[in-house]
This record gives sequence, C-alpha cells and structure tokens, in this order.
Amino acid sequence: MQAEELTGRAIYWGTGRRKSSVARVRLVPGSGQMTVNGRPGDSYFNFNPNYLAAAKAPLETLGLENDYDILVNAHGGGLTGQSDSVRLGIARALCELDPENRAPLKLEGYLTRDPRSKERKKYGLHKARKAPQYSKR
Repeated sequence: MQAEELTGRAIYWGTGRRKSSVARVRLVPGSGQMTVNGRPGDSYFNFNPNYLAAAKAPLETLGLENDYDILVNAHGGGLTGQSDSVRLGIARALCELDPENRAPLKLEGYLTRDPRSKERKKYGLHKARKAPQYSKR
C-alpha cells in the first residue's frame, strides 16, 4: 500500500456494510482513538453511547482497544447502520492484522454481515406491503 510506504507504519483496511451504510475502516498503531468522518467517535455517535460501544466491540473482544487508532469514512444510512458497518469493518481489518483473530471474532458473530435491508416498494401499494384501504361499497 502507498500509505504504508509513506508513513512506515502498518495500516490495516476493512470494509463494512449494513442496511444502506458503508464504512471504510483503517487500523493504525496508536492510542485507541476513533475518528469518524473527521470527527471524534464519541462526538459522532453521541446520540446513543451504545453505538460507540458496539463499534469498538471487536477490539475489546481481543483486548486491543488501546493499541490501534481507528480511522473511519462512513456514508449512507443512519447511525445504527453506520455503527454496525464500522463494527464489521474493524473485525475484517483485525482478521487481516492476524489470521488467528478470526476464530474469536467469528464466535462472537462480528464477521457476519447482517443481510437485512429495506424491501423495495411495489406498484399499486403505498409502501412495500401496505395496501390501499379496502372498501366493500
């Protein structure tokens, strides 16, 4: 990677997706700070503290929460989808870091992409399944 050659530090990449959110995650050796779209992680996910905890869960599983800085570029969807996509991206980057990390992360379910997404709207209906009100007469 070009970034590795310039800085001399190892950078590990991971891409996470959930609903309509996509998060590109970089793990860089550091002090455990998270930056999402140029903002601190606790400021970005300030609506609900569970979002930040869910995003950092793979690092806590392996005991690496203070060893790597997390740089995230997230777009699409809302905070729930983005926090879950960040979690998947971090888990994938940790697998790239060391293949032995895969077993504990898979056991916790952090490497599974959640396939649920919004169902498309059908013609003749108000929403995906909501039909117009039935009138007998």
